[in-house]
This record gives sequence, structure tokens and C-alpha cells, in this order.
Amino acid sequence: MNRRTRRTLLVVAAVLVLLALAIFLRSKAPPEAARLLPESDGILYVNLRPVRTFFKANLKPPQRVPDYAEFVAATGIDWERDLDQVAIALHRMPEPYGPNGPVSYSMVLAGKLTGARLNQWLEAHAATRETYVGHTIFCVPSEGRTVRITQVGYDMVAVSNYPTTEKIHSILDRHRTAALPFAGSTLLSQHYHDVPLLSLAWGVGEIGLPFNENGAISIFGFKLPLQSDSTIVASISPEISLKGILRLRVEEIAPSNETAQNQAASLNTLITLARGFTEPLGGNAANQGLKELLRSAEVSQSRNRVVVKANVPVAMLTGLTASEDSGAPTAAAPAPDASK
Repeated sequence: MNRRTRRTLLVVAAVLVLLALAIFLRSKAPPEAARLLPESDGILYVNLRPVRTFFKANLKPPQRVPDYAEFVAATGIDWERDLDQVAIALHRMPEPYGPNGPVSYSMVLAGKLTGARLNQWLEAHAATRETYVGHTIFCVPSEGRTVRITQVGYDMVAVSNYPTTEKIHSILDRHRTAALPFAGSTLLSQHYHDVPLLSLAWGVGEIGLPFNENGAISIFGFKLPLQSDSTIVASISPEISLKGILRLRVEEIAPSNETAQNQAASLNTLITLARGFTEPLGGNAANQGLKELLRSAEVSQSRNRVVVKANVPVAMLTGLTASEDSGAPTAAAPAPDASK
């Protein structure tokens, strides 16, 4: 083998190694939609493409109210079909009972969402508009708040009802550095490595933001023995070994080992009580799913971390949806969550 051939092979090998390293790092990086989110107290993310595949057999065609049908006709965007990813940043407001409520949000929506027709719809509904780093931000009034909406790229839309322009500007600023695989907010960089691989949906931050009710945290009607400012990492991923089952994992990061030990004991007691309370429930899919969730729930504690794992039958989630649909028809929002 001559020197030139050897040099060529070394260059090709180096390029392949760098390419493999780049692919590996990219696989470990947070999704781009989440990396664009501004600084926040909590983050929620859902990848809807595999969710649609997972729930395909159980999904029913949505009932479209007239306003939503008009939005689809005007823009060509159908959220149920075209929305692929949702990343939401939750911002705690300094005055929970003030005009902006306890929490505001900033969202990045990814999918087949953008285009001239959406711009035309926003032009018709915006009260004001501004230009920032080459992007038009449409300001749509909604229930005393201003919802700011802008097309970030060819497949992304950013939405925020934060009282100032700070958060939507941050999303556009981050978009310019989105190629960096580990860019993102402080919260994302601190906790994304705790999110299990292949998670369909996950959340990091303070659990009290979406679930806090008068100082107590309630899920499925049960009050949890957690502080409202507890830091959690929660995820739902497919259970490969069990068909039709999702794996729920919730990890609490407590301020001390002793606190974590007490939390684990309290959660074990609560799960035992909940199993007894739900035993008489009827046999519909939602109730049977809740029983399976409680039956399979396991609590473990290591140092200052408490982990709860449980099985969530797909039929439970679709059963809950069916129960809601059996009541009053649900109106789909025509704008990207501009109703909040």
C-alpha cells in the first residue's frame, strides 16, 4: 500500500469516525423543538408521530366545530394530522392571582404547519404585529392576554402568552444556534440526561405548575405527598415486552436523603390505599387501566431521589378520552392554543 492510498484511507476513516460521533451525540441531544424553548420553571414535550402509531387502532375521527373547520379550510392545517411535536415551557408568574394567572407558557410546535395561508390567517386575527430578527410576530388578543405567534422555520411555529416579548424573542434567538446539539435552557441541560431513551412524552421541572390545587398536588383525584416546588423528571415510553402497555416513570429529586426516604414511604402508603379505593370500580377500560397502573406501581429510593414506575395500558388513556367524548362535544381551538 503506497503512502497516498494510506493517507486517503486514514482521511476516510477519520471522517467516518467523526460522522458516527456526530450521529451519536445527536441521538443523545434533546429534540430541536425543546432546545428552542426559553428559560422556564418546567418543560413538557410530546412526540406525536409515534403516539399516533401507538394509538392508531383506538383513535376516533375528531368532531370538528364550525370555527375549527373554518381554520382548517383557511390554512390547510389540521392539528390532529399535521402536528408532530409539541414542546412547552411553563413560567411561574410572580402574582398567582394577578391578571396573568399563576402560569404562562411558551410553545414550539413542529410539523406541517407553516406557510403563506397561515400568515394570512394571522394577519386577519392579529391586533398588532412586530418584526424581530427577520420574523413577523403576530399579537392575538385572547381573554385579557396577548398571545404572540410567529413562524420560526419552514416547519415550526412559536407561541407564547408571556406578558412581555422576552420569551418569544428568546425562541427566535435560539433558533439561530439550533444546530448545536446540546444548546437549550438551563433546565433542559440539567435534567434531559435523566429522561429515558425513546420516551414518547416527558416533563422536567416543578410538578406543582400544572397539578397544584390550593397548595396540594392531585393526579387522577389523588393528593400526592409532594411539595408543590418538587423537581421531577417524568416520562412515558413504550413497554417493548408488553403489547398495548406504556411505561410511566416519575422521579422526584428531593432536597435531602431523609426527605426522599419519607416521600417514598408516603407514596407506598398512598398506593396501597388507592388500590383499596379503586377495587370496587366498574369494569370499563379507564377503570381497569387505573387498577393496572396501581397494581404495577413500584416505588424505590436512592439517596435523594425517589422513583415511581408503573404500567399504563393504552386502553386506559383511550377509555378516558372516550368518556370525555361521550359528554358535551369538545371544541378544538382554531389558533395554536390562543384560548389560554
